[in-house]
Amino acid sequence: METFGFGQPQVLWLLVAPGALFGLWVWRLVRHVHDRRSFRRHRRVPIRERLPLFGGLLFWLCLIGALATTVVAMARPTAAVPLVRSAGADVIVLQDGSASMHVRDVRGDRWRRSMQFLRTLGESLRWKEDRIALALFAHVAEPQIRLTKDPNTYFFFLDHLSRESPFRLQDDSTWDTNIELGVYWGMRLIEKDEQIHGGSPNAKLFVLVSDGQAWSGEVARSIKLARDRAIPIFVVGVGTVTGGLIPEPPRSGTGPPANPTKPIHSSLDRASLGLIAAAGNGQYLELDREGDREIANRIINAARRRAGSAGMESTTRDLYWQFLFAAACLIAVGVIFMQERAELWLFTVGTGAALFIVWTVTR
Repeated sequence: METFGFGQPQVLWLLVAPGALFGLWVWRLVRHVHDRRSFRRHRRVPIRERLPLFGGLLFWLCLIGALATTVVAMARPTAAVPLVRSAGADVIVLQDGSASMHVRDVRGDRWRRSMQFLRTLGESLRWKEDRIALALFAHVAEPQIRLTKDPNTYFFFLDHLSRESPFRLQDDSTWDTNIELGVYWGMRLIEKDEQIHGGSPNAKLFVLVSDGQAWSGEVARSIKLARDRAIPIFVVGVGTVTGGLIPEPPRSGTGPPANPTKPIHSSLDRASLGLIAAAGNGQYLELDREGDREIANRIINAARRRAGSAGMESTTRDLYWQFLFAAACLIAVGVIFMQERAELWLFTVGTGAALFIVWTVTR
């Protein structure tokens, strides 16, 4: 009963009416039992008569019960139901920002195509339990967003990054892909969140968005660190196998460059990305081979399958229609016990009046 409550408890005083009717019904039952005994004691017939124990009173009992349940329904009963709340997903995005991401072999270029996918990934999250973090990397890493449940923060950064990459072609740090440093800073984001907020039951997962790069033993050590923490690495490839030329950096002067260089061709390295995903106990996915929404849902569902329980939570359930259904069932049962035609007419008139009142109130 501690979990049971009412939205409009002031209506419950109407239960006085069915309570008084029930008292009258009990008095009538006592009178009926007394008359039944007297009838059996004074009446002599050659066969044993079967006299009903309740007579025609069962119909009235069902009618009183229907009236009481209707009054309770009008008081808007509610019940607190405990539910097991499942934990969400902590998605740490590691976005490649190296010079090869400026190649225009996909719509816009690889950088803008990645931003478009990250927007779809954010739209696929349940922001109540799920969280997301973002770190960019080239030769150096630039963490952008700590683990957050705030979609406004995430989409604000995406809007800013979609206009321009923080890694410019004229910067030397852009011309390298240090995946090892990207994974390292992803681990730092998780550790920092644990220092501030404590442990979280959410399942952790890395999403590496890149066009691929030969990775060394340093990368292998970072992947081993993620495996030791049971954090899988899902790799999302962006670009095409045909590839394209990396744009030349803007010239600082008006004259020709002092040391002209040959344009560098870059293509999607599926083999390296597949090895990283396999070593990280994750999965390799590729943009434009599958829909962005399908890839995002596959990544998030994989994290939620690994998530544990976030404890119990209480939710309120409205019992209004259940009580009205119980009243209807009581009336239906009461019809079965009708013995007098007058009761049938009374029932018909009462039902019509009740339907008219309900129609008047709800229209």
